[in-house]
Amino acid sequence: MSGTAAAPEGITNPPIDDLLEAADGSKYGLVIYAAKRARQINAYYSQLGEGLLEYVGPLVETHVQEKPLSVALREIDSGLLTIRPVSPEEAAAEAAAVAPSDPFAAPADDSRGF
Repeated sequence: MSGTAAAPEGITNPPIDDLLEAADGSKYGLVIYAAKRARQINAYYSQLGEGLLEYVGPLVETHVQEKPLSVALREIDSGLLTIRPVSPEEAAAEAAAVAPSDPFAAPADDSRGF
């Protein structure tokens, strides 16, 4: 019965060693890289029915019921994505733009004298 078993999917395909090379050898970098892309793919599918299309969809052919993380890992293995280092200033500016303002914060200029 050799050759009748399907090739395993998920983290074994693509091989973890190839994925680590694409993420500059850092397993933590690979996790962040793949998770961010998986969130983008998930948001794309969520917005597809609404017609917003803010995010880019999968860059590789997907299978039925395939998880966004598996798609992201296959995209990384195919070399379709590139890592762009983010400076601390850029990260802080992005976090400030995304973070909601504190509704309990005191106004900067409180002329009421409290």
